[in-house]
Amino acid sequence: MDKTNLNNSSIKLVCPICTKLLKRDDKRFVCEKNHSFDIARQGYVNLLPVQNKHSLNPGDTKDMLIARRSFLDSNKYMPVCSSVIDAVKKYSKAEEPVVLDVGCGEGYYTALIKQSCGGTYAGIDISKDGVKMACSRDRNILWLVATASSLPFESGSADVITAMFSLMQPEEYVRVLKDGGCVVEVTAGNDHLRELKEIIYDEVFEQHKHPSPCTELFDEVECTEHRFRIKLDNTQLCQLLKMTPHFWRIHKERREMLEKTESLELTVHYWLRAAVKKQKGAL
Repeated sequence: MDKTNLNNSSIKLVCPICTKLLKRDDKRFVCEKNHSFDIARQGYVNLLPVQNKHSLNPGDTKDMLIARRSFLDSNKYMPVCSSVIDAVKKYSKAEEPVVLDVGCGEGYYTALIKQSCGGTYAGIDISKDGVKMACSRDRNILWLVATASSLPFESGSADVITAMFSLMQPEEYVRVLKDGGCVVEVTAGNDHLRELKEIIYDEVFEQHKHPSPCTELFDEVECTEHRFRIKLDNTQLCQLLKMTPHFWRIHKERREMLEKTESLELTVHYWLRAAVKKQKGAL
């Protein structure tokens, strides 16, 4: 087993049960109260206790994750990733940042951001299947099954948090970030995948999506709107559908219509926000 990602002292893990520091002990992590978490054969660590689960298998399903991996590996969303990479480079104050990718899924964005920005990385997701798949992306990333609402990291230990199309958890993020650390967040815009929605639904309601205001814990340093167009073939279109929540809402006849669509041009519309944790005494 490659131990590089699990032995890096830059990332301080805490026990999700008692919040005491975790230490590596052969093939497990253990805290001073003897709560123990095994290192899986693939290299990840499951730090999601049963009491923090809302279902037996929370997060995306294996089928959704397989579809997501295939679609993202086509690099159709590379402009999204590139804009996040630019923001991390611009707003991180550390030369070798400790970066936590919250909601990492199967690891596509995490691995590419690390490749471009350097530093020490952890990918966190509530889906065990997703984290298991992510291990094959980069064995030098610490992959963890955990929940964003209770991150298993020591307070004040991270330089950057990235959150790709996942809900921001301001109180928890500010806890684990160092003073001056930043969050780089991507959220969907009003017209994101509009053309796909017009096939799925009888009516696409107008929405006014915009990142919610930062709390007093952060200073917003960027909030920019981005759009680009992608053309998908039938295989990619079906993969995209399967990796989104729309898959569970589409009626049979609409799915059959989509399965017969040879190609479709779609709008990718998103907001990128960067927010910096305020220094102590500045609140």
